[in-house]
Amino acid sequence: MNLLFVVDKPIFVSSNRYMNVIKRKYGTKKVGFSGTLDPFATGCLIVATGQYTKLFQYLDKTPKTYRATLWLGAESASLDLENILNIREVPRTDEESLRKILSSLEGELEYLPPKYSAKKIDGERAYRRMRNGEEVMMKSVRSKIYSLRLLHYRHPFVTFEATVSEGTYIRSLGAMIADALGLPGTLSSLRRLQEGKFRIGKQEPLDPLDYLALPSNRYFGDPKWLELGKKLQPRFFEKQENGLYVVGTENFFSILEFKEGEIKYRLNRIEKYRGG
Repeated sequence: MNLLFVVDKPIFVSSNRYMNVIKRKYGTKKVGFSGTLDPFATGCLIVATGQYTKLFQYLDKTPKTYRATLWLGAESASLDLENILNIREVPRTDEESLRKILSSLEGELEYLPPKYSAKKIDGERAYRRMRNGEEVMMKSVRSKIYSLRLLHYRHPFVTFEATVSEGTYIRSLGAMIADALGLPGTLSSLRRLQEGKFRIGKQEPLDPLDYLALPSNRYFGDPKWLELGKKLQPRFFEKQENGLYVVGTENFFSILEFKEGEIKYRLNRIEKYRGG
């Protein structure tokens, strides 16, 4: 069974562990997901089964939108609820100052990702090294913050919405807001609302051809050549420029790479989901 859909991941369960729920629900062992959410985070998680698990790298998943709540006065080693170290009362701030701080963080941003993160350091996840008591030195990363707006402020909680590029660490963004206020702070909630056109819904099957970040191409040759994976000539295609293309028939589609007059199958014969 080939399926592509969005699940609403619950709180305090890892993305990997939640896949066991999906496997039981759909009666399949071949399940994958894209864009890991932290255990304390909820929301949009793209899931695929069967052959569609091969498509993640070709999906249009950016920008991403998150809703988060920053708890002023709380300190955490992981910048979230899982490793709270201290909680203290802090003075109120005004909404205008908050709005200016959020506005100042929009655009290109360079920062250090959280030490408790899935980022690999010498081949090992940073959070595993931290839990083993090892010293972790993070390298700076760059992200684009398309928009960052204040939703509401109920002291000591600041709720904001961020639309960002792929790979942005919202926990770090929360820490930067707290630092700009001169206060300790950590995220008390984090929810991913969407990734590109992927939104939380009813887990209905999606047509991957509507979500691939690739242009379509027309093939004028014998369809059986596509089906059998035979060598193809650019002259049988409408578009012949270098790049990746998706080419479909009634029953399946393929992803092809055009490069210097040659055509290579990136993914051949992905069966279309027929429902039922």
